[in-house]
Amino acid sequence: MYGRNATMTDDYKPVDCAQHSEYEAAILQHRRLRIGWREAGGQSCIDTITPLDLVTRDHAEFLVATRSDGGRLELRLDRIKRSESI
Repeated sequence: MYGRNATMTDDYKPVDCAQHSEYEAAILQHRRLRIGWREAGGQSCIDTITPLDLVTRDHAEFLVATRSDGGRLELRLDRIKRSESI
């Protein structure tokens, strides 16, 4: 999870409006997503999540979700490399 001091949002790149709308729809419809993302350190990750909310902080947007193991996850949207509804 990205902590408040580890967001590094100076390089944030806004995501496509259509992709943002897909995240919003998944939240409203309680759809689980299979996503792949890149951690701030460069490590690639894949997990099945339940998206809960979209938040804006420090000039960047984040997807707040519950991971498959029940843990909380907060992903900067521009670090998500792929997602699909399951």
